[in-house]
Amino acid sequence: MGRWTFHLSVGLGLLTLMLTCCYAEENYCFASRAKTCSECLQSGVGCAYCAEETFNGPRCDFQENIIARGCGSGGGSAALITARSSLEIQKAQKINMKIQQSQVSPQLMSMSFLPGEEKEVDVEVFAPTKGPLDLYILMDFSNSMVDDLNNLKRMGKELATLVETLSDDYTIGFGKFVDKVIEPQTDMRPSKLKRPWPDSDPPFSFQNVIKLTKDLNDFNSKLQTQNISGNLDAPEGGFDAILQAAVCTEKIGWRQYSTHLLVFSTESAFHYETDGANVLSGILTRNDELCHLDGLEKYSKDTKQDYPSIPTLVRILRQHNIIPIFAVTNHSFLYYQKLKEYFPIAEVGLLQEDSSNILQVMETAFESIRSKMSIQAEDRPKAFTTQFLSTSGSIAEYGAFDFKPGAIGKFKMQVKANRQVEDEPICNLDQNQKEGTMRVKPTTFNAAVNVKASVLCPVCDCEKTRIRNAPRCYGNGDLVCGRCECYQGWLSTFCNCSSSARGQDSSQCIAPGSTEPCSGRGDCTECGVCVCYNPEKYEGPYCQYDKTQCQRYGGFLCNDRGSCVMGRCACTEGWEGNACECSKSNQTCLDTKGGVCNGRGKCVCGRCECTDTGIEMTPFCEPNFQAQLGVCEATRTCVQCQAWKTGEKKDKAECDKCPFKIVMVDELKEAKKVLDSCSFRDEDDDCTYHYTAENSKDPAVKDLLVEVLKKKDCPPASLLWLLPLLLFLLLLLALLLLCCWKYCAACKTCCQSCLALLPCCRKGRMVGFKENEHVLRHSSLHTPFQETPMIRTGPPKGTDVVRWKVTDNVHRSPSHPANLIKPSPKEIIQYPISLRLNRAFSESLTRPDARDAEQLRQEVAENLNEVFRQIPHAQKVTNTSFRMQKNAGKRQNNAIVDTVLTAPRGNYPDIVKLVEKNVQSGNINNLKVVPGFYTVATDREAAGAIEFQEGVESIDVYVPHFAKPEDDDKKQLLVEAVDVPLGIAEIGKPSVKITIIKDQAASIFSFLQPAYTYSRLDKVANIPISREIIEDGNAQVSYRTSDLTAKDKKDYIKVEGDLNYSPGETEKIVPVPLLELGMKDGLLEDKQIKQFVMDLSDPRRGSRLGRYPRTTVTIADPPDAGVVAFKKGTHSFTSSDPTYNIPVVRTRNLEKPLSVAWRTKKGQPYDMIGGMLNFDPGEKEKNIVIDPKTFGTKRPDNLTLELLQPSPGTSLGERKTTVLNISDGPERAQMILGNSRPVTSPGGRLFSPGNPKAQATGPRNIRLNWDPLPGNPKGYKVKYWIYGDPEKDAEVIDVKTPQADLTNLYPYCDYEMRVCGYNALGDGQYTEIIPCQTLEDVPGEPGRLAFNVISPTVTQVSWAEPAETNGNITAYEVIYTPIDDDLKPVGAAKKVKIDNPKKRMLLIENLQNAQTYQYKVRAKNSVGWGPFRDATINLASQPTRPLSIPIIPDIPIVDAEAGDEYDGYLMYSNEVLKSPAGSKTPSVSGDDYNLNGKWDQSFLFPGGSGTRNLSASSSPMSTLSSNYRGGAGGTYTTETTTTYMTGPGGTRRQEFIGGGGGGLHTTEVIMRKRSENRGYTDENIRDSIVMGDLSAKLQSPGGFGYTGMQSSSQSQFSYGMSLSPRTRNLSPDVNEALFNLDRVLQDARLSPGVPDTPSRLVFSALGPTALKVSWQEPHCEKDILGYSVLYQLLSGGEPKRINVSNPAENSVIIQDLLPNHSYLFKVKAQSQEGWGPEREGVITIESAVDPKSPLSPMPGSPFTLSTPSAPGPLVFTALSPDSLQLSWEKPRKPNGDILGYVVTCEQLHSGGDLRTFQVNGDSNETSLTVPNLTENVPYKFKVQARTTQGFGPEREGIITIESQDAGAMSQYNMQSMQLENISQLPLQSNDPMFDSFFSDGMMMTSQRTETSGMVTRQITKEVVQRSVTGGATVTKKMFYES
Repeated sequence: MGRWTFHLSVGLGLLTLMLTCCYAEENYCFASRAKTCSECLQSGVGCAYCAEETFNGPRCDFQENIIARGCGSGGGSAALITARSSLEIQKAQKINMKIQQSQVSPQLMSMSFLPGEEKEVDVEVFAPTKGPLDLYILMDFSNSMVDDLNNLKRMGKELATLVETLSDDYTIGFGKFVDKVIEPQTDMRPSKLKRPWPDSDPPFSFQNVIKLTKDLNDFNSKLQTQNISGNLDAPEGGFDAILQAAVCTEKIGWRQYSTHLLVFSTESAFHYETDGANVLSGILTRNDELCHLDGLEKYSKDTKQDYPSIPTLVRILRQHNIIPIFAVTNHSFLYYQKLKEYFPIAEVGLLQEDSSNILQVMETAFESIRSKMSIQAEDRPKAFTTQFLSTSGSIAEYGAFDFKPGAIGKFKMQVKANRQVEDEPICNLDQNQKEGTMRVKPTTFNAAVNVKASVLCPVCDCEKTRIRNAPRCYGNGDLVCGRCECYQGWLSTFCNCSSSARGQDSSQCIAPGSTEPCSGRGDCTECGVCVCYNPEKYEGPYCQYDKTQCQRYGGFLCNDRGSCVMGRCACTEGWEGNACECSKSNQTCLDTKGGVCNGRGKCVCGRCECTDTGIEMTPFCEPNFQAQLGVCEATRTCVQCQAWKTGEKKDKAECDKCPFKIVMVDELKEAKKVLDSCSFRDEDDDCTYHYTAENSKDPAVKDLLVEVLKKKDCPPASLLWLLPLLLFLLLLLALLLLCCWKYCAACKTCCQSCLALLPCCRKGRMVGFKENEHVLRHSSLHTPFQETPMIRTGPPKGTDVVRWKVTDNVHRSPSHPANLIKPSPKEIIQYPISLRLNRAFSESLTRPDARDAEQLRQEVAENLNEVFRQIPHAQKVTNTSFRMQKNAGKRQNNAIVDTVLTAPRGNYPDIVKLVEKNVQSGNINNLKVVPGFYTVATDREAAGAIEFQEGVESIDVYVPHFAKPEDDDKKQLLVEAVDVPLGIAEIGKPSVKITIIKDQAASIFSFLQPAYTYSRLDKVANIPISREIIEDGNAQVSYRTSDLTAKDKKDYIKVEGDLNYSPGETEKIVPVPLLELGMKDGLLEDKQIKQFVMDLSDPRRGSRLGRYPRTTVTIADPPDAGVVAFKKGTHSFTSSDPTYNIPVVRTRNLEKPLSVAWRTKKGQPYDMIGGMLNFDPGEKEKNIVIDPKTFGTKRPDNLTLELLQPSPGTSLGERKTTVLNISDGPERAQMILGNSRPVTSPGGRLFSPGNPKAQATGPRNIRLNWDPLPGNPKGYKVKYWIYGDPEKDAEVIDVKTPQADLTNLYPYCDYEMRVCGYNALGDGQYTEIIPCQTLEDVPGEPGRLAFNVISPTVTQVSWAEPAETNGNITAYEVIYTPIDDDLKPVGAAKKVKIDNPKKRMLLIENLQNAQTYQYKVRAKNSVGWGPFRDATINLASQPTRPLSIPIIPDIPIVDAEAGDEYDGYLMYSNEVLKSPAGSKTPSVSGDDYNLNGKWDQSFLFPGGSGTRNLSASSSPMSTLSSNYRGGAGGTYTTETTTTYMTGPGGTRRQEFIGGGGGGLHTTEVIMRKRSENRGYTDENIRDSIVMGDLSAKLQSPGGFGYTGMQSSSQSQFSYGMSLSPRTRNLSPDVNEALFNLDRVLQDARLSPGVPDTPSRLVFSALGPTALKVSWQEPHCEKDILGYSVLYQLLSGGEPKRINVSNPAENSVIIQDLLPNHSYLFKVKAQSQEGWGPEREGVITIESAVDPKSPLSPMPGSPFTLSTPSAPGPLVFTALSPDSLQLSWEKPRKPNGDILGYVVTCEQLHSGGDLRTFQVNGDSNETSLTVPNLTENVPYKFKVQARTTQGFGPEREGIITIESQDAGAMSQYNMQSMQLENISQLPLQSNDPMFDSFFSDGMMMTSQRTETSGMVTRQITKEVVQRSVTGGATVTKKMFYES
């Protein structure tokens, strides 16, 4: 009975699940899978829980769903558990408009939210007309601003007027700043401290000069007394001044309810945090953000505190409601433009060089701030999001609120509590992230709405009353809130099913129509319930549904708008359809009136389906008038037919099709009040009719409203009968004059005189062409135009405009074949258009890269495109250029623009009319043009106009040649003067003919045919180009491909170049590489036909183009491969069956025949049989027929068939094999009663088990099943190993049942397995290899955690990728918490999520000084978050960042002191700006050692004291710095130099401190970049630095010390000198030598124009022998000219190089690679300055190889990419001061069988010989003892595996055995040992060897790297070093890495 009850409950549960799956995606209550009542209520708003015991539905669901399913129907209302939130407005005073200050209402409210709940509140705000204003001007007083200060002094009255204009209640103040009064920012010589410049004040940091005041006279008088000051470097200390001006509220005079504006005026950039540590000579503490103004109102802590950071300024100004206005000059405008983006509201204005426009800048900025008002929520807890809406309900963009001053404005505030934050339920957040008080206000307001918001996380009371061992749970669980919580080992709803036992009867687990229990995807429990192997993929009562097999749309599962549930798409809210492809919303179907499809269609699947009206419609079913040349032209015929029954549509049937009805009116509306006003002439009566068209204001009316004037304008009645008489009299007069002229010579002169007196016959102006004909040769045509002069005779007064036209090929008769072919009016052609601009021409317009040319080109394009929108199907103008026409009269200095419009051929008349109309108006939209000039051309005709200005007698007409390859050998153009639309001139000589004679061509180039088709399988499209030889010799032609539907670098690789033909050569082939179909295109059902074209051009050496100058290439996608597979995995037959019929099915590509071979599998104990199976077109299924007699007496119990060798274009499906189980038939059973069936081979050994299956059951588990062997075997052996490892290293387990569980495996790892049975005679035959991959697991903890200490409050933390990623890393999370000495938190933890897994660094600013922090980092993959790697560090105890180390670019920066909303506030360090290189007047005081902005070196040497800091950086990766200081007497000298180096190189940092006794203290820091080559690299991302420190006592040998180190990979140099007191006596020769050496070293740095290393080297396999190599363009300050790609076999061989001359191409395709061979690739970039460094990568294409040819891949075989790995991490163990032991692990993928290893050893700094060691054998771990080393010398070791395929990549490591007991190196024989790399080092506390090392004091530092894209782990322990210097103890405690 219990079993049936259980099945009934399971069935009901599954039914409920299936009923609810259709909306599981949008039902977050149900989707949360809440296990408890509290979890249910915390899932989101609206969730309810049913605690009724007898309830059978899902207990957690929306309240209405649970009630609908009957919860509480039994009368128990308490069974339904819900939760509610609250909203209370606590203070809501109405706005008083009489008070002139900003106000809001309500002022205070309290809200609680359930997760996911949203609340909306109406808010009112009031901005006064001229509210209170506090204006504080903060001005740079460095010497370069002297003219700016003088101008401001002169503007006293104007400034007063401006302030009074802005506000009636104002105050104004003034402050000044320069920089910190400390070296090297300020010249510290006493004379310069007193007066840095003539008539200047002493230097200072910041001073509040004038407190905010209303007395403008007092303000002006105090301003007049101010004098300029000065400093040394260009960046100024303005950030100090801004912070003090903000926090010193009382001293500055800020008022509480006023608008606070701070005008910051400078011409220089800014110093920011850490510049105090890195630029100044002293290390300064962090800025404490407090007010420090002394009695003189000066900043008193400038030399004791660092500059503030950018996040600090943003936060401080926001807290004090101060709006900055940056008024800066052009030198630093771009810097402050970027800085502005970080502030919620700020403005930047461009000052003139002398600040003469500062008042205009201030006024413009103030108006801009008031016009861009937006709403912001300050101090918002992380759990909430806010949105602000207009009163209409639409979301407002930034700056969109337009609250009118003096009126009450309204907006809506939406506050929402998220359900999850970064994939974590909101109730799991810290309390301070779930509640807080937000301040909501407009950006310019001080007043705000205070919103107390909190998240409500309800807890159910029923969970506190748990019923233990409840009877309802069969005693196997507890009853909690109505449901059973089962104990371990029990399953099902009522805990009555054991999870450990397997059912004997599996029939209840077999789905209808299936033969396998649980569909072969799970285990059947004794309760008859299927437990799926992979619940994330399979589901259903029989595991029959695959979550990846629902319908797709656009290649995406369920259109990415739903999830696959129970075999069907469960769409998200708002989507529907079988594949969620249709949107339920009609938002995409709304027309301009807000209606759906304009009432002329219906919205189907998010698109309008319009009814056919006969006219062109928009996508929203509105008439498309723009496609019909405007509203008037589109409505003309319909108006004419309805109003007057005339015109083209006068037929009633045609007129009824019009989409609108007209209204006859007596008077029309004004033109400006309607959409368009139209007038047309009616051809039937020659009258003009008028009408207007407009859209109806009534949204219900969809038609156009057309009103027609009842009265037409007709010409008045005239005396038409007089016309014949007048014509007769005029004819008679003409005849008489002609006779008089001819026969009366004597009176000819008289007649002429008389005629001249007549007005109609008076001699006037004539215009015409100068020549009758021009004859040109085709070879002499150098331009597309011919200058054809037109002249004017007569009085040259007034202006005449002449219209002209050109006709091509007028020499051809009308019956010529070319004239009989009429071109299609829909053909798309190009229209060259020329216009004369109303602006002068300049040479800069001819340079395409000139700024004014680009601006003008953009202006022309925008205006022309706007005008040509009226032309149907017209495209945007292109190829815009500018020129000047010489013979153009008085307009020849104007610029002429030439551009090209692409449009249909039939639009030529409309384009000409449109251009002429706009030109005559003088405006093309907003573009000013000169009337009277234009040219519009096609490929066979042209039209235009020229203008004769007053006094001009000759102008050139630019006539196009229309030169085409198909032209006749002799052709003529006819140029005609059409008319004179403006002026009184008459046309004299009306035309001129231009004859073009084509030279006889020596060669004719042509494609063989106009189109080609190639398949992607061809890989290359070979296009032949033919040459017809007329006169033999050399010839040349250019070719180039262009995109149509096929795209470059996606479907094919673009090619272009020149072809050179030798004498007698008639054909060349141009190969075009074709690319494989992309994954996204491959998933699309409707594939677009891919085409591109190749054009021939520019034939040279007497050649011309022939019949086919262009060919179209079609890329045919390979047809979908047919798939064949066995229908079933197993078949059962008996020995009495006459035949065995095994069905094979075929899917996809059914229209073609195909064939496939079959055979019995190898290794089976009988003769192999096989054959071919042929499918006819359309045939879906075919049977393999096997006659049992084939086996004779050796009838097997089971056998395996396999499919192989499918025909081309066919692939094998998943079921490539099938198992035949053959049992005894009745006759056979009788026959073998006395004989047992043979179950062993003739030798007695067992056959291999059948039907082996492997299934991953977890990240570390695989379950292997097989059919049991007959004959009672003793057991089975299973051996398994990691894919790629040799089988001989496999693990073997012994099991007694036909099942094995493999445990303790690696997650996300490929394994291979075999199974055999064994008996008394030994092991039987093994099965074929069974592959299986374990599931993903959470990643391990990240690798080494390193800190780059920049200052006591700023650090850069970095970490390595986890050693065990267990999948693909998707994100990292960093948490840092202040802690005390007991490691307990003393403050809030800050959390930062980094979504880019490649950015494994974080820069944290504003940490608390001298505060210990705990840092924790963890990684995330698709499974979830891994464990934390943590470290503890106090930055104050660490050495800070050296002078020359810049902030690493492009890494996230966070502000530790910011509010919670700043957790997501990420800046990037490459946006933190430095000062410009130069300025108009550099702010450097004194002229005795500065000449033209460059240093004079002489003052740095003997005598006096000086400091020099030089820094130059050509890229973020290169630095050059030096620092000289001279000391005297008892002072000491310090010098620090550090340089980053890459690859195997290193640097040394040395500090020399000379005391009175000449002592010298040295600190050496060995630094090395962690990894040179990685699998991926983001541009400008550099790995962290690992540092070890060595201290020793040295004597200064010669008065000064020098050290230098140069890195070849980055061409950087760093050097330093330290002068002791003895340096004063150096000779001038020595000083000169040192100075020259300084110059040489300075010039040795990397040139700024050399490219960086190309980044992101990516490999894509195109075939078993073809590879695509891609990279990203490197950073370079100059243009990239090209790339070089070098590749060669990793095992050696001839290198091959490919040069890429086109910098736009960043990939190459290589076709000639060998399969299964590793190649080394190197890519570098070139600029004008030379080649940059190389990026390296190693890759292998793995593919099956044909046994007959080792270098030829098997046809049709798959191919994959792999990277051979280097030997495992190197482990160093010090044996003595001069020897060590080196050990390593074997490579995971060794690129062949390992034969041995080669180990090389050399000194790191190029000293000594290279030593090589050979290590033979292939063991899992190998070691080598290396003797004869030198202590305190770094060595570089490389280990490389030697395999059958050659040498693999190298593993590299650097080691130094350092000792401090060498003579003068130390006063004591103390030694210490530092292990920077102890991840594999055998370190135990009771090991005597290490005890001796730690006590005797040898220090070993090591560092490992791995090339070829592999990642290493580095673990470094804390080291404490102590040494004695001069009797005092110095202790250094370093946390370089944890």
